[in-house]
Amino acid sequence: MRLNIKIQTMILEFICLLYLLLFVYAGVSKLLDFENFRIQLGQSPLLSAFAGWVSFLVPVVELVICVFLIIPRLRIIGLFASYGLMVLFTAYIFTVLHYTSFVPCSCGGVLEKLNWTQHLIFNAVFVVLAILALVFHFSNTVFTTGKTQSKRILTLFFSIPFFSITLVIGLFLMSENIVHYHNKLTRRFPHTPLHTISDVDLKLNSYYIAGVGNDKIYLGNATAPLLITVLDTKLRQMEKRLIHLDRKDLPFQAVKVIVQTPYFFVLDGRIPCVYRGDIKDWKAQLLKKGGEYFSTAQAIDSAAIAVRTHSSLNGESIMGIINLTDTAKTELNPEILQKQFDGVFDTDGQLLYSVGLKRIIYLYAYRNQFTVVDRHLKIDDRGNTIDTITRAKLSIVKVKNHHERKFSKPPLFVNKSSAIYSNLLFVNSAIPGKYEQDALWKKSSIIDVYDVIGNSYLFSFCIYDVDGKKVRGFTVNNNKLYALIGNHIISYSLDERVTSNYKR
Repeated sequence: MRLNIKIQTMILEFICLLYLLLFVYAGVSKLLDFENFRIQLGQSPLLSAFAGWVSFLVPVVELVICVFLIIPRLRIIGLFASYGLMVLFTAYIFTVLHYTSFVPCSCGGVLEKLNWTQHLIFNAVFVVLAILALVFHFSNTVFTTGKTQSKRILTLFFSIPFFSITLVIGLFLMSENIVHYHNKLTRRFPHTPLHTISDVDLKLNSYYIAGVGNDKIYLGNATAPLLITVLDTKLRQMEKRLIHLDRKDLPFQAVKVIVQTPYFFVLDGRIPCVYRGDIKDWKAQLLKKGGEYFSTAQAIDSAAIAVRTHSSLNGESIMGIINLTDTAKTELNPEILQKQFDGVFDTDGQLLYSVGLKRIIYLYAYRNQFTVVDRHLKIDDRGNTIDTITRAKLSIVKVKNHHERKFSKPPLFVNKSSAIYSNLLFVNSAIPGKYEQDALWKKSSIIDVYDVIGNSYLFSFCIYDVDGKKVRGFTVNNNKLYALIGNHIISYSLDERVTSNYKR
């Protein structure tokens, strides 16, 4: 039985009032807390690439619809617009819940206390109310205005939700492409993908991570260069071992230990020299002395060390590999490191090796670039981090009396530290992104995760400070991340959102 005109009119007026209350509250609250709303959109897995203009457009559209609903002759436009907008919001939340890589912590905007599923239901109810209002509005006119007009209204009725859903899908696909492959420093923070397992106070901040393997963590110590501390995965100290060198008469200046089980290496690029030994007895034999000086080194396998050395012609940095089976041979490729200013300071960076990929990765310290090369120094790819600094911002002066070059002011770091496991590159970034709160950077270190095979950005997460100190070094081994923070070493577990991206 059809409701009479009066009851239909009352229900229609009530639905319009509900939409007015909803959109006025939603639009005004977004504008009053605009910065926070924009930050929330910036963390959306669907709209992060468009957060700048969407954060402004949404509250404006909501308030304009309110004006249409208030003016009687424009009310029908307001009802159709309300219907389309709520379908769009509903499609957005449905997509976030079922098709994105993670669900943000908050829906944002109105009704922040609702979770995503509750918000989906809330929006669906308002979609039904909009349909009901439109039905009541046309119930006395559709069948009296002719078939042509009725068809137009029905076409509009079904085309609006189609357009809204298509728009959401289009924004989602474009955002995914922009964020992963053409990102301009918009980070995604899924729910914390790492959880603290153990925290140990080492009492000193001179430790560094020499290597991880066989369920053990090996710590070197800058103040005791030949002392190795061995921990298990729960960070319980198992033993301290003193490395024995077969030759101790060299003028050591900058000793570093690298453990790549079952071997370990003792290196000093200022002499230069390379020792190798077995972790069974921690005895090392001198394999190479003299040759190219090197400033950075990373073990590849038992027979090769990747280094950043310097040209004998112009002093510029060059990537090379020291062959430990033929110590007279060092393979060099001057094409890998790209000069911007002086070819020395501007090519500073971190040298990594992925055992899983059998690839060397060089990450620049002062610009948003990294290079992937194979075991023979053939360039596979050049990639970019999401930071926008493509040229190193350095101020370098020549000190004539000492015949050396120095920074005249501290350099701007882009990538502070890093780690590699399989195809995933973990970068401790120094540059805040869009839509990120200053408080986040004051209390944590930001780790950006990249897939070096797909040359794409995946997501970011935070490692929180300990006693006011930030991460100074870390490494990743399968589903574990070990970080040195101040005097502490902390073990974290990485959940499936990270490990599912490993290429086996």
